[in-house]
Amino acid sequence: MFASAFAVSSSYSAEQEATARDSSVIVAVDRDKNSQQAAKWAVDKLLSRGSTLTLVHVRAEGGKDEGDAEITQLFISFRGYCARKGMHLKEVILDNSDISKAIIEYATSNAITDIVVGASTKNTFIRRFRNPDVPTCLMKMAPDYCTVHVIHKVKAIQVKAAKSPAPFATLPPKQYSQPIIESDASRASRGDWKKTSHSHTSSPMASRNSVDRLSAYAKAPSRDRPLTGARTAPQKDFDDYIDFIAPPRPSVTRSSFSDDIDLAMSMELPSIDFAESMELSSAMSMESLSSAGDVEAEMRRLRLELKQTMEMYNSACKEAIDAKQKTAQMHQMKMEESKKFQELRNAEEEALALVQMEKAKCRAALEAAEAAQKIAELEAQKRLRAEWKAKREAEDRKKATDALNKNDLRYRRYSIDDIEAATHKFDKALKIGEGGYGPVYKAVLDHTNVAIKILRPDASQGRKQFQQEIEVLSCMRHPNMVLLLGACPEYGCLVYEYMDYGSLEDRLCRRGKTLPIPWSVRFRIAADIATGLLFLHQARPEPLVHRDLKPANILLDHNFVSKISDVGLARLVPQSAADVTQYRMTSTAGTFCYIDPEYQQTGMLTTKSDIYSLGIMLLQIITARSPMGLTHHVENAIERGTFQEILDQTVTDWPVEEALEFAKLALRCAELRKKDRPDLGKEILPELNRLRNLGHEYEASQVSSASTNCSSSAPYSFSNDDI
Repeated sequence: MFASAFAVSSSYSAEQEATARDSSVIVAVDRDKNSQQAAKWAVDKLLSRGSTLTLVHVRAEGGKDEGDAEITQLFISFRGYCARKGMHLKEVILDNSDISKAIIEYATSNAITDIVVGASTKNTFIRRFRNPDVPTCLMKMAPDYCTVHVIHKVKAIQVKAAKSPAPFATLPPKQYSQPIIESDASRASRGDWKKTSHSHTSSPMASRNSVDRLSAYAKAPSRDRPLTGARTAPQKDFDDYIDFIAPPRPSVTRSSFSDDIDLAMSMELPSIDFAESMELSSAMSMESLSSAGDVEAEMRRLRLELKQTMEMYNSACKEAIDAKQKTAQMHQMKMEESKKFQELRNAEEEALALVQMEKAKCRAALEAAEAAQKIAELEAQKRLRAEWKAKREAEDRKKATDALNKNDLRYRRYSIDDIEAATHKFDKALKIGEGGYGPVYKAVLDHTNVAIKILRPDASQGRKQFQQEIEVLSCMRHPNMVLLLGACPEYGCLVYEYMDYGSLEDRLCRRGKTLPIPWSVRFRIAADIATGLLFLHQARPEPLVHRDLKPANILLDHNFVSKISDVGLARLVPQSAADVTQYRMTSTAGTFCYIDPEYQQTGMLTTKSDIYSLGIMLLQIITARSPMGLTHHVENAIERGTFQEILDQTVTDWPVEEALEFAKLALRCAELRKKDRPDLGKEILPELNRLRNLGHEYEASQVSSASTNCSSSAPYSFSNDDI
């Protein structure tokens, strides 16, 4: 009898789980397209063919916004879709002004574990329900055991997963849809149990029919029987159940027997058969007894037997469940051991294959090593011969270089006595500048004003820069390159032509209270700098990158012709790397705020590295400001429309439009990426030459309109006392 009851319980649980799986999923729908996509996604992902699709629609309180015809129209498309899919459709309409709250309350009261909702649309949820985002509210308000799926275009774009298991059983609430149970309940409400009791006790056949009817109820489909989430009832409920079935007084009524049946069903479904059988047996025994005392003794005996039977049945159920769990665990362990065995077998096969591969590699490596050893021996012999040949050539080259240095005619060699005599033994009154390499003195050599740069003994890499500057300037002649007149290599002295107006930095900052430079002269200076820089980049046989272009290294003569100086940091770049590829330097060099950021980070040097320095310097020419953050200030001024305010205010007649074009060109030159900077020969120099010609025309017009008694036609001049 226990085995058959257990089989019924198993079938009952399987059907109940299928029903629970259907009833634990709801889809919130409205008239938007996302609701249809949400229903399709739920059918494809969460439900199976033949299941029931539960649709929940929330309308305003009182149904003022929607009528029955509109709601019927809403569900028509879903009905056709479910019919095509072979599924049942359950339509739920809730009346509430708060959509999210209504859905959550329905889900909580109906054991819902999955809520599917379409993504919100601005025209539907916000306009009609005045709720900014229903899916978001559902994800915030849903219980921890409930999973919320937000669907858009038949895809789950948001999922709020359940954080804990459901605190209730996964089966749906109690449903009393079986006709037999409904008829019994109705008879109990009408007080007809007494008549039923009399029919059961009057004949054994009636008792047998009652037992058959209760057995049929126990075997009824699970969806039509009351559900319970526990295997055994507490001891107190069990004792109450015994008292209801067999009270100590013979005045037992059929209504109390009905309550006993309901309590037995809440304890365990299979226990209904035992309870009904014992109750009917007790009724038949009571009919055969002759006295009230015998009835009470018989009832006590039956109560004890029923209690023992229930305990035995509950114990058997527990043992069956434990045995099933142990069987499942053993099956799982067997599957895991089988999987591990297969993995070990695969690993062993892979290891054997790997060993074979390693053996083959080892043989190949030994063969390659033998061949490499033979090649290395041949290469060693070749290298020895090449080293001996290179050593001999180096000795010959050194001898030739020493001979050339003694008779170098590229520049004039001065003795230290000549330098001391010209500088009055390095008189501080003649000192006109100071750099990282050392001081600069103004002097007169061979009846010519010169500037003498003295290398400081402790200057870092000063000797290397000194030799570099001699090599570059002694081989080059250009109107926009400072002229090297001579040198004293033994003591690190360089003799340059003297530039009357000093450096561009001094003139922009107006050191010595000099007059401001007119805008036409500034445009001419910018064009001269670009011309000299293009000469360096087009040098032969290899292009030359200055690497330290800044206003302090631009010198001005008495006609404001600008010349590039201080090429000690210049580097030759291979012609193949001058424009397209990049030439890697082991260390960067230059002055902060003027160094190309890309060159500083990567060490990749090209001629475009000088273009960045040129862009910063061009911005200083028109603004006379510090280079720190200058590009940012100019860009902000252009965006705000206050560009004229950032120009050098010492010049009052700026041509604003031309100055703006000049500033935009400078900003392009100062781009962070090299590939974004313009070409010097094709874009920068033609634009600067145009602006220089504009300045020449302005100066010519100024000269023509000046008074005829003007002593000089030059628009701007300094005296030697101003420098």
